[in-house]
Amino acid sequence: MEIRRQDIHNSDIPAVCRACEARHGGVCGALTPEQLSELNKHSSRHRLEIGAEVIGQGETVSNYSNIMRGVVKLTKVMADGRQQIVGLQFAPDFLGRPFLEESAITAEAATESEVCNFPRNVLDRLVRKTPELGHKLHRQALKELDEARDWMLTLGRKTAQEKVASFLYLIATHIDPESVDMSSFDLPLSRADIADFLGLTIETVSRQFTKLRKENVIRIENNRHVTVPDMDRLKRYAGND
Repeated sequence: MEIRRQDIHNSDIPAVCRACEARHGGVCGALTPEQLSELNKHSSRHRLEIGAEVIGQGETVSNYSNIMRGVVKLTKVMADGRQQIVGLQFAPDFLGRPFLEESAITAEAATESEVCNFPRNVLDRLVRKTPELGHKLHRQALKELDEARDWMLTLGRKTAQEKVASFLYLIATHIDPESVDMSSFDLPLSRADIADFLGLTIETVSRQFTKLRKENVIRIENNRHVTVPDMDRLKRYAGND
């Protein structure tokens, strides 16, 4: 661990990587300075407007990404055009599915975002050389599996109020990894997208927001900015005790 802490200040690390949140909290933290330099030679940063697509369902996976800033929503589309938001990813998550040549989901920016892209073949080569990188990718996959199982419980058994409170708690605890104050944030999804994500109608979502506001579980400004006076209370309303 001591070696890893010293690496942060190593002059061999590309300057752009030193201050990168994904470098410390994401998969890049498993790489040596030399490997970071190799990856940096092939990487490129992109700012994404709301709605910009990172990859489409059915497209060939040629690049992976680290989310540097913002929220990316994951959507699956049925043959008849119906779609479902199946997940959200936040900085410094790794965005991609190793060992899969064709994307099974559509990933698009839910907020103004920034991603760091790098070629799939370069990272695949580094995975073969670096067991710790493979372990980090495995841990993220298991974390996403655990979160998906928790969300199945939310969708299948929780009340409408618990669902909306669960969504708010998810955003509060994930949207800004660098912030020590989780009690104030902007909603990354529209009411329609929130309804889609929770399997509710827009009207039901709006009613639950109103109830939570009237009971002082949350405060809402400009229909988008949320303040949570007591995070433990929101957690209880989400049925997470």
